[in-house]
Amino acid sequence: MIPVWAGIFFLIAAFFLMELAAWLTHKFAMHGFMWYFHRDHHQGKSGFFERNDVFFLIFAIPSWLGIMLGLMYQQYAFVWMGFGIMAYGFAYFLVHDVFIHRRFKWIREINMPYFMAIRRAHKVHHKHIGKEDGECFGLLIVPVKYYLEARRSVKQNQDAQ
Repeated sequence: MIPVWAGIFFLIAAFFLMELAAWLTHKFAMHGFMWYFHRDHHQGKSGFFERNDVFFLIFAIPSWLGIMLGLMYQQYAFVWMGFGIMAYGFAYFLVHDVFIHRRFKWIREINMPYFMAIRRAHKVHHKHIGKEDGECFGLLIVPVKYYLEARRSVKQNQDAQ
């Protein structure tokens, strides 16, 4: 058994390492040898589901394995890491599928600079319909220029009111 504080550390570390894993996977796998699955996400889709949704399963496997095997072998650090990966997956779903792409109508507008910056960076990423010349491959960590741009926009809107 590990102390709760250590478990929370493993959960938070796994969450933030997933942003790096997502960036690397997005840039080199999704826009590389797995473009077949990711292409419809950039070039339009025919229905509610996309081939790109297979990545949900790919990213869910390490979470499931960490939790299951960690419990089976009483290696609780892996359980906490599995839950950290799961938490990132949930955040990714809410930000990417719900907030950015509006696949669900739960979250409409969030007029906070950080969220506006995320949305802008993702739109810049999607302006490229091919697998080459991409930019902004991350989700939760975006270039500072988009945050500063969003902050200026919010301030201008507040000043106009």
